[in-house]
Amino acid sequence: MESPLTPLEFVRRARRLYPDREAVVDGELRLTYRQFLDRCDRWSSALQRLGVCQGDRVACIAPNTHAHLEAFYAVPQIGAVVVPINYRLSADDFAYIINHSGARVVCVDPAYLDTVDRIRDQLPKVEHFVALKGSRAGWLDYEAELAESTTTVERSLIRESDLLSINYTSGTTARPKGVMITHRNAALNILGTLAHLHMTPGERYLWTLPMFHCNGWTFVWIVTAVGGTHVCLPKVDPASVFDLAVREKITLLCAAPTILISIANAPETLRQSAPRGVRVLTAGAPPAAATIERVEGELGWNITQVYGLTETSPFMTICEPRPEHTRLTARAGAEIKARQGVEFLTAGESRVVDAEGNEVQHDGATVGEIVVRGNCVMAGYYNDPEGTAEAMRGGWFHSGDAAVVHPDGYIEIRDRIKDVIISGGENISSIEVEGALVRHPAVQEVAVVGLPHEKWGEAPHAFVVLRQGASATETELRQFARDNLAHFKVPQGFTFLTELPKTATGKLQKYVLRGGRANMAKQ
Repeated sequence: MESPLTPLEFVRRARRLYPDREAVVDGELRLTYRQFLDRCDRWSSALQRLGVCQGDRVACIAPNTHAHLEAFYAVPQIGAVVVPINYRLSADDFAYIINHSGARVVCVDPAYLDTVDRIRDQLPKVEHFVALKGSRAGWLDYEAELAESTTTVERSLIRESDLLSINYTSGTTARPKGVMITHRNAALNILGTLAHLHMTPGERYLWTLPMFHCNGWTFVWIVTAVGGTHVCLPKVDPASVFDLAVREKITLLCAAPTILISIANAPETLRQSAPRGVRVLTAGAPPAAATIERVEGELGWNITQVYGLTETSPFMTICEPRPEHTRLTARAGAEIKARQGVEFLTAGESRVVDAEGNEVQHDGATVGEIVVRGNCVMAGYYNDPEGTAEAMRGGWFHSGDAAVVHPDGYIEIRDRIKDVIISGGENISSIEVEGALVRHPAVQEVAVVGLPHEKWGEAPHAFVVLRQGASATETELRQFARDNLAHFKVPQGFTFLTELPKTATGKLQKYVLRGGRANMAKQ
């Protein structure tokens, strides 16, 4: 008899093999796998008592806490669908996502109870509101519900094509879309990650990546699959990262480039305390080679880039290390690691194609769009057949990322298609310009966009964040760019900011920069 591909199979195995291993650390709370999975079972039982049935949606608004992690087990094992919501969104976005998903139960961290209370009259389909910590009038108490429940759960028959989660996109330019991820999607992403990234029961994983983001890149289940330890981190800052890395003997973490930048630019006293050998997976935006070189060189951490989208479960490619890469200089090796890499083992087929759908030459120069088909691709956008059809045209999921393919088959993103700068008929990659400028010793972070120009139609403009205590002038940065780039790629203007506008998952919001609203943040 075949077993369906589902993360729940990995949970079954962990329950059997690792009952006394440490599963979760959340502040002072420490749970073994027996204790952790018993809590998950109690929450499953409570949800069934509240009337949640197979196919119902349960929404969560919470940072990286043990209660949030428990939802990724308790909800799917009764056949329901988990809807993790970006807690940094507005109240209006909360209302839209909760209503659009049709959630019957909404579970909320204490930090966001007031926000949800303000919109409760806009949520007619929600039958139960659950406070994940503490008691509050009009809310169910999560811990009280667990205490009143048993570990006896009526587990649903799961098919691998069943929905596991609905993950909403960031919605920076339009309403968020609900990406439907199946049990099969997630299970194959887990298996692929474990094939590429060898993990053991001794793994201690630090939650620097939001659990709501693509189900924590499926690490909510990956760590459990190997009997590792989840170390929760509700609020990410360099001091907490370095403290927990030492105190909890962290071996692995995931981080968007914005987190890598904050780690690389942390005070020297923190960086000196860092344990060596920590493995880091980075994704969410193309990291600068200079950032990779600095983190690896100064901290002795080992960075691997993966690439994908919410719609691809999420991994499409991985910058697979090869023996020949070890012979490269630190700078050349970092430039390789800044590429998005090759097909992820279990994801399916990835290509870079031109406007007619033909695969581009593997010459490192011809630009096309990354497309993918196969196991990683979502079941579609929830209640959005038109959006699904547009994204999946021609039988391929279209990423919207412009890239080249190098002779060794490694894909390298040059830009989001909508962010390519066309200046005087020349195509300019904003990522290439950013990568050059961030090598200046005073520059911590930079974003480049195309702004209107009388002569060239549009021209690159750089928004720059300097390192703390450092200084640089526009003239100095322009000359640095001229020394390292073709002259037509040099920014026509520079704006100095204290920080760049980003989504909660670390992606630059370049539409904000193009709209000029970032001027309010000028130094």
